[in-house]
Amino acid sequence: MSLRLQLLQVARLAPRLLADSTELVRDFFRRQITAEGGGRDRAGQPDLYYTIFALAGMQALDVPLPVAAVESYLRRFGGGESLDFVHVSALARCWASIGLERMPDDLGATLLRRIEAFRKDDGGYEGDRNAAHGTAYGAFVALGAYQDLGHRPPHLLKLIQALKRLETPDGAWSNVAGAKFGSLNATAGAVILIRHLGFPVNAEVANWLLAQAHPQGGFIAVPGAPLPDLLSTATALHALAALDVRLSSGRHERCLDFVDSLWTAGEGGFHGHWADEYVDAEYTYYGLLALGHLAL
Repeated sequence: MSLRLQLLQVARLAPRLLADSTELVRDFFRRQITAEGGGRDRAGQPDLYYTIFALAGMQALDVPLPVAAVESYLRRFGGGESLDFVHVSALARCWASIGLERMPDDLGATLLRRIEAFRKDDGGYEGDRNAAHGTAYGAFVALGAYQDLGHRPPHLLKLIQALKRLETPDGAWSNVAGAKFGSLNATAGAVILIRHLGFPVNAEVANWLLAQAHPQGGFIAVPGAPLPDLLSTATALHALAALDVRLSSGRHERCLDFVDSLWTAGEGGFHGHWADEYVDAEYTYYGLLALGHLAL
């Protein structure tokens, strides 16, 4: 099963906790598709990156996709010549969401060549062409796009070795080589990717992840961060599940309270953190992912 489908499988459990509010979230995701057929960014404009989350949210909640409108939007980008690494990968993943059979002939191979152009000498991936090494985030993005197009990245062992170079002295991972301490999203991404590919992970990393739990619920992005956020919470829960680690009852309840505190019934979506004024498709999908894990 691909990374995208694994995430979707968990997000589909969110209605167990959303209950009667599920229809409000469905309506929110319906509104995220613009007249142009793309997902709405925080400025209200269509963007491929946000389209991933709008489509995934609709799929998780069994909302029919506006396939014709999305396909028309995706065709505007051709072979992705004008796109950066993240958006080329997003284009691939959006085509997979509406059906690869709709994709123009040879487009899949073209997109994979563009993604592979962002591979570094260490075997990793990173969107910054000036970067000397790959990142955990880059590896996650590349693997997801490859899988959605029905392939696996070449030289997978080199990809794992590149992640090894990003390990930090505290037993976690960073997106920066030589960092003294890890960051949660890089660590969660590395754990999920390595386990997904069938390689072992030191079980002690679970203790590092659990140590990033905020006393008021949720998880923080880096040690010492003042506020938890929804992205870190969702990825931490997903990584802990990959390690077969469950939260204590107290942490579980505090996580539920934290996710609930970011919910806005009037808009039907989730904020990214307590200081975030916006509600968007990306964080609302992370809300579904977090709730899916908390519903297990």
